Amino acid sequence: MRAVGLNHLLYSVSDLEQSIHFYQDIFGARLLAKGKTTAYFDLAGIWLALNEEKNIPRPEQASYTHTAFSIEENELPSMVLKLEDRGVNILSGREREDGDRSSVYFTDPDGHKFEFHTGTLADRMDHYKKTKPHMEFYDD
Repeated sequence: MRAVGLNHLLYSVSDLEQSIHFYQDIFGARLLAKGKTTAYFDLAGIWLALNEEKNIPRPEQASYTHTAFSIEENELPSMVLKLEDRGVNILSGREREDGDRSSVYFTDPDGHKFEFHTGTLADRMDHYKKTKPHMEFYDD
């Protein structure tokens, strides 16, 4: 047996109303339902859920773990401006090599890390095959 697809994403949030606004404004998520402590969205065909909780840990302090969404290369500069205009916490991100695609890292109001990325998995594999001879690649 194996997973057959992505089912949903759920993020714990400290202020449901603030987070609803953030996900609608920054991601363009479409609110489908809202309760006292939970909200459900359609985010580019992905089921996104928010769950309000008390005393949630700040995930941005933990690791490089993040969720990345695709964005067109020509839209990245305007998205960065939008994030800056909204006072969103923009992270420094990782150092990029020539040939690797562009991105911006940021957090939501509760510190969940996100990335808007302009590349695809195929772009990354092609780039690494050319620049990372130490890596092993498994083509079917």
